[in-house]
Amino acid sequence: MDLRIGIIGFGARATLREEVQRPGQGSRITAICDPSERARKDARRLVPDAVVTDSLDELLASGVDAVMVLTPDDTHAALSIRALEAGVAVFCEKPLAIHLADADAMLETARRTGSRLYIGHNMRHMPVITLMRQLIQDGRIGDVKAVWVRHFVGHGGDYYFKDWHADRRRTTGLLLQKGAHDIDIIHWLAGAYSEKVAAMGELSVYGDISDRRDRTGERMPDWFSVDNWPPTSLTGLHPVIDVEDISMVNMRLAGGIMASYQQCHFTPDYWRNYTVIGTEGRIENFGDTAGSEVRLWNRRHRGAAEADETFIVPEVPDAGHDGADALLVAEFLRFVRDGGLTETSPVAAREAVAAGILATQSLRGDGSAIEVPALDPELVAYFERGQVG
Repeated sequence: MDLRIGIIGFGARATLREEVQRPGQGSRITAICDPSERARKDARRLVPDAVVTDSLDELLASGVDAVMVLTPDDTHAALSIRALEAGVAVFCEKPLAIHLADADAMLETARRTGSRLYIGHNMRHMPVITLMRQLIQDGRIGDVKAVWVRHFVGHGGDYYFKDWHADRRRTTGLLLQKGAHDIDIIHWLAGAYSEKVAAMGELSVYGDISDRRDRTGERMPDWFSVDNWPPTSLTGLHPVIDVEDISMVNMRLAGGIMASYQQCHFTPDYWRNYTVIGTEGRIENFGDTAGSEVRLWNRRHRGAAEADETFIVPEVPDAGHDGADALLVAEFLRFVRDGGLTETSPVAAREAVAAGILATQSLRGDGSAIEVPALDPELVAYFERGQVG
């Protein structure tokens, strides 16, 4: 029998419906909820057999087995908790929440109710990341001691400064909203969570642009164009812009592992560069899509040198985020049906949120290091058991 899936929020991430709507193959979308008339109109056209409503109560009462929360960040916690309390499994898009207390409450609610919670950290399924992690697990660079990440967000102006993302009340900041992915992957590659973070950042470019506009009812594809260049020429920015467009954070992870993350929203190119250094070598990616290279150095050299080995990021079936979205949704559906452990982790998602929130607090303060509070060990153990009491 097909799992009955409800979609909460039919906006940008509603593209995941293509991986869910598989009638007769294990899952189908039976209900969609969104307060926007435009979104509901799109839902009726794209998923004509689903119940479409603006009422969360109606969606939860419709008999869904699970819901996917694909709404703006500031709504994740309340909506997910409502669904968990109703006994429904939840897929929550990243970040888990924009306040640490809300993130912890989501995990605590999942344990108390026994409802399954899954987080949409799709980068854990990206081929470039799984390739790098396999090299680390195979011992090719020894024990990881440092992870350095540079994120060139070439579409930053269009993606994050023309809608709600630019308002810290909705996101806390882009070091959390955008950085939650990378912080999670830093933790995953290193095999350790952040214990202390210190950050600096600025609103360097987009705050000086005076051309602003209320884009209520619009969506990012309505205004996106690679011709919107240079960044200082952008128009129609969000009326409220109080998040940083460049930021950097240093992290001390458990076991003394050092990490850093840099994020810039006005670069001409758009990709992530990871460098992982171990006791016996290092790896670094050049490009982050299929056909890109991951290079390995594990011999001593004089000065700059060609890599000792080069690995090609494999091709994957055509799907969102280089195939990661299809793998993410497939794992979620399997988890709803059968339970068990998953590559993504609510605890890891909480730790990424904690590091991102406290790093934002640091950069908006004096840049001092802030300790990351530990999660309740019993709560950690619950999720490490695959959410089994």
